[in-house]
Amino acid sequence: MKNKTLLAAIGCLALSSCVVSGSTNPLEDGSEARQPFVGLDAAAEVAKLAPDASRYSTQAFDWRDETRMRNVPVRLYLPASSENSAERVPLVVFSHGIGGSRDGYKYLGRYFAANGYASLHLQHVGSDRQLWFGNPFTLLGRMNDAATDIEAIDRVRDMSFALDQLFASPVATRIDGQRIVAAGHSYGANTSMLASGAEVEREGRLLRVRDARIKAAILLSAPPFYGSTDTARILKSIEIPSLHITATDDDITIPGYRSGLSDRIEVYDLIGNGHRTPKTLAVFKGGSHSIFTDRMGTGGAELNPKVKAATRELALAFLNTLFGNDTDALPRWRTRNASLVERFDQKFVSR
Repeated sequence: MKNKTLLAAIGCLALSSCVVSGSTNPLEDGSEARQPFVGLDAAAEVAKLAPDASRYSTQAFDWRDETRMRNVPVRLYLPASSENSAERVPLVVFSHGIGGSRDGYKYLGRYFAANGYASLHLQHVGSDRQLWFGNPFTLLGRMNDAATDIEAIDRVRDMSFALDQLFASPVATRIDGQRIVAAGHSYGANTSMLASGAEVEREGRLLRVRDARIKAAILLSAPPFYGSTDTARILKSIEIPSLHITATDDDITIPGYRSGLSDRIEVYDLIGNGHRTPKTLAVFKGGSHSIFTDRMGTGGAELNPKVKAATRELALAFLNTLFGNDTDALPRWRTRNASLVERFDQKFVSR
């Protein structure tokens, strides 16, 4: 397949390299990665990231899609308040980047659930943490295999299958199927965009895998699609609201490939062209590509927990704007976090 190395690059998060050494597994979600030293002040900030455990619960499910012979493990975070309430809660369905797992991005899943939103975290077995295990000299080859068209489409099908399973389970009585948001980081942002209506042309035909249940998208560090030069054509068919979160040092760098902030801005600028759909962009000062994972030392030990806290609050403000009719939620967030933000933008795209 053309540009396979370029495709693999979109999800790489082994800091500035994809080389695995020693016993460190550079997982994108940070769940098994060696954590850098965090100073005392930053450690106090980190402690604040954990919501009161009484406000949410978690469940893990090991589902299998027999039609594709593919396992789809998930972790579900549920608001404790929904246990004894007849009101159904909105749902965020989260897709990890290359090398991640269902156990990653806890700082988001727990926070969403503690604030009234269920959060379903997928594990994509064709591009999950198993990539980091094995011969380090064949890692790039494993990443190439994880970033083919087939895997990219399977990731979206994982999302749709997981939603099917969730709404066929007893938990369905607590979830509002009309209020579902796709979210993802890096390669997971691409997955969310495909599920939201992005269309990629391959060999003269358009790949359409949109899930109509998705009503909005939260995109962390969204790279360009598939190394394509026609990003506008790919993203113009997305008709739902989107939130884009990045940082000035949000760089993906491996030998022969680099993707930085300008790519994230391009995705924001071009998404939904042709449709009057709202979109919001926040660019943090400094940071890194992996600052949006669970890793605590990347992007600066002092900055990292502050950006994580601001990221989850921004996502919540976006959700509350969509589903809670809180029209001032995003402006309030901007005012509170002005010192961390390089750029904040909101717009409708004109028809």
